[in-house]
Amino acid sequence: MGDNTEQIAIQSVMEIDATDVPYRELNTRLRNAVVSGAQRLTVRNVHGQRYIGTNLGKSVDVEICGTPGNDLGAFMDGPRIVVHGNVQDACGNTMNNGEIIVHGHAGDILGLSARGGKIFVRDDVGYRAGIHMKESKEKKPVMVIGGTARDFLGEYMAGGILILLGMTLKEDQPHATGFIGTGMHGGVIYLGGSVADHQLGKEVGRADLDEKEMLELEVYVREFAAHFGFSAADVLGRGFTKLFPLHLRPHGRLYAY
Repeated sequence: MGDNTEQIAIQSVMEIDATDVPYRELNTRLRNAVVSGAQRLTVRNVHGQRYIGTNLGKSVDVEICGTPGNDLGAFMDGPRIVVHGNVQDACGNTMNNGEIIVHGHAGDILGLSARGGKIFVRDDVGYRAGIHMKESKEKKPVMVIGGTARDFLGEYMAGGILILLGMTLKEDQPHATGFIGTGMHGGVIYLGGSVADHQLGKEVGRADLDEKEMLELEVYVREFAAHFGFSAADVLGRGFTKLFPLHLRPHGRLYAY
């Protein structure tokens, strides 16, 4: 009985060396490991391989050491991916469920069309983070960015929660991102730090957070702080603004017949 239990435990944890492994082969290895019963995968020496975690389809923990390529966790439905490094473009593309935790920076179009799950990024992100985020039935995507973002944050956002903490900015330094929420018609952005009105898309309003919204923000900030070793109280003490869509479908008439 003891030998069998030990064998099952060994099978449930697997380590994969991705050195010089093409992305198709790497993803095949990951899928086969999950099918074989692995519950935790550690992938080392990742250098730009794409689509990692896309087709695993189970609640498996994947630890990545290195820099994964585009579309990490695309269409993901269940796994939990922790990256010890930066991620490239389209991380969490059309993500349905699960969690991605990035101990570094993220590239452009983070969370493109995400409809569920959570993404936590410790540092800064590129252009168009949260573009086309949406809610699907009971699912609501959540994205927490520790630093700042480039232009078009929350572009065409239709649902979900996008939190920009601004922790990489110097004291009293405003966010440089422009065109925030252009085309936004759903969801909410909680922004730590300051932006001027001219940095917002014309579809976006701003307001102070009410008590319910502060409680909602606190839940996700505490998760973020736990992932990266920050003080949640210090983060929450920075002061936040709520950005919200002024209209439900500002461009709907353009597509009506």
